[in-house]
Amino acid sequence: MNAIVEAVPGLKIEPASKSLWALGWQRLKRNKVGFIALWVVVAYLLIAVGGWLNIVASNWSEEVAVPYAPPSWVTKSKDEQLPAKTATAAAATQPIVTMLPSEDPLAKELEAAQKNTAKYADNSPAKLETMPFGADLRGRGVIEKTIKGTSTSIFVGIFGAVLALSIGTILGAVSGYFGGKVDDFFTWFYSIFTSVPDMLLLLSFAAVSGRGISTIIMVMALTSWTGTYRLVRAEYMKLKNREYVQAADAIGASHYRRMFVHILPNISHLLLVQFSLMTVALIKYEAILSFLGFGVGVRQVSLGSMLAETPAELVQGFWWQMLAVTIAMSVLVTAFSLLVDALRDALDPKVK
Repeated sequence: MNAIVEAVPGLKIEPASKSLWALGWQRLKRNKVGFIALWVVVAYLLIAVGGWLNIVASNWSEEVAVPYAPPSWVTKSKDEQLPAKTATAAAATQPIVTMLPSEDPLAKELEAAQKNTAKYADNSPAKLETMPFGADLRGRGVIEKTIKGTSTSIFVGIFGAVLALSIGTILGAVSGYFGGKVDDFFTWFYSIFTSVPDMLLLLSFAAVSGRGISTIIMVMALTSWTGTYRLVRAEYMKLKNREYVQAADAIGASHYRRMFVHILPNISHLLLVQFSLMTVALIKYEAILSFLGFGVGVRQVSLGSMLAETPAELVQGFWWQMLAVTIAMSVLVTAFSLLVDALRDALDPKVK
């Protein structure tokens, strides 16, 4: 090749054009805010995967501290007393006398049993009175609980978004590609579905289906596909008459191949942005449902279920769990939102 260039003076070989994804990656790297947001989201995803595999925060449910143990950085010295609320909680564990021993029918049996208590030593470790970021009502560490809750919320958001994106893409592709009565039917179904407020649909499905991670993923997917359907339908209506689709038809490509091999890759950048938007929205929806009592199960934890515990804690002056959830969710949602904006700019073919 070099010999040909040298033999023909003035001949220049243009470099191969880059794909949309390569150009998008270059633009994303030039966007400092978006690039930092990308790494923050990646860090959250690694934490989520570690939580799913029980690599991190696997001991979140262990009751290692006294109820509402304060953060260690709040206590100024070892000699300083714990907050009054913690002392009150400790005092609440003392036995309450409701009747005299002579009135208790089980007094003799209890007295005989107490003589043997020394034979059974309690070897359980002592409860911690402070933790790095405090503890909740049952003495579970707030940091471990927040990590596990973040993992659950991201799991619900990602898989709910994937399922909702799949439903909306398939329905939108069929509707926009075939048109006619098929499009009329799906448009009618879409109009009926969107006439009901989203939150009312979420609460209705959740109330019927019950609680649990799999249930909440199904509920959010079945109520969140409409935006993707509208986007994909419009794109298929625009692209189905393009030259490359007509050429595929001329060589005998099936409808399935034209829809999902020739047209779908050309709107994949839009679906990526839609996926990011939907993930953020579903994480918020999960928090709302869990806060209202329709979210994850009682033996599971998420950012929403932790938020549901905070009103009763704030009334008593215990604020550390609220602070941890607020920081975790704020950073996650902000990073996702900034990444969505950066992806939208980076993958837009009109941007040079």
